[in-house]
Amino acid sequence: QVYVVFSEELQCWCRALVESVRRQADGCQLGCFLVDYAKYCSVASESVRVLLEAFAKIPYRAKKCRLHCTKPLTLHIDYCENTAKIGPAKRWDTAAIQHFRKLIE
Repeated sequence: QVYVVFSEELQCWCRALVESVRRQADGCQLGCFLVDYAKYCSVASESVRVLLEAFAKIPYRAKKCRLHCTKPLTLHIDYCENTAKIGPAKRWDTAAIQHFRKLIE
């Protein structure tokens, strides 16, 4: 379900998919994917509104996607043996993400 959330970073209301809910002492924090900005953010539950039907009909500007059969790699450094090897990683390194964005541009 898509909602409207206020993004502190962008200082505007945005359409978002709510992906997670974390309870805290002062309320709930929602993990959201902003469908028009392709960004992830965390917002307080007080900053969430119901999406108007007319606003929901506008196509999303961003889509979640993955590269087919492409797995993240990272450089594993062994200081004891003084070696470095490229191996699998759980997530993409920041440097790899920046390099990929430069290639796309």
